Amino acid sequence: MPERDYPDHRRVLALLWRATDDPAPRSGLTVGGIVETAVVLADEAGLNGVSMRRLAERLGVGTMSLYTYVSSKAELVPVMLDSTYGELARIAPPERGWRARLESIAHGYWDLFQRHPWMVEVPVSRPLPGPNTVDRQEAELEALDGVGLDELEMNSTLELVRNHAGSAARRAMEISYDIERSGVSDDQWWYAVEPLFTSYLAGRYLPLSARVGQAIGAPHSDPRYDFEFGLARILDGLEGMLASRARVE
Repeated sequence: MPERDYPDHRRVLALLWRATDDPAPRSGLTVGGIVETAVVLADEAGLNGVSMRRLAERLGVGTMSLYTYVSSKAELVPVMLDSTYGELARIAPPERGWRARLESIAHGYWDLFQRHPWMVEVPVSRPLPGPNTVDRQEAELEALDGVGLDELEMNSTLELVRNHAGSAARRAMEISYDIERSGVSDDQWWYAVEPLFTSYLAGRYLPLSARVGQAIGAPHSDPRYDFEFGLARILDGLEGMLASRARVE
């Protein structure tokens, strides 16, 4: 596992909830302005492209000025996350039913991760929730309340949907990065690799692999297809479980 830089949770929570006043604004800086600029920088250069030095340059201040507000990048990232969660699209209304509501939740995360690909790079095993995160969690739980799930199942269902959207978005980010780094598309890359790869397969009888390889075509390199297919199967499984419980009752 890569080393993690754990921030002081007390300082992060204070930043998230703006529990302390901004220092005297002689420089014109505010925590909100710093976070907004950091998000733009991450959108442009990825999470690794965000540093306190680069952020200070973008804001037109000295690096030491930033430390008056945020002491490290590790403290800043959770606040950046919470800020972007405030952009999530509205959940479908109750009259649409739980399935449509979960679909809207999943699509909201997919769209958010397309706008801010760096979000899927952030470890979230120990999340520090801010106001946007808390409000969104409540709204998402409300979408599942009363459908036949207990509290743990409601939470696990939301985690499953979020993680699925994040996994597909990460795949999309990796494809985009590979294209940018190599200068060739997936089709161009495979066109160059296929003859050599095929020569290594000479003499192997792989009828199913050959058939599937011919069939998948474009969808294989389309993370959106994988996202939609996986989401439908998740919802089908949940629907089947709820229907089975209803029959027993």
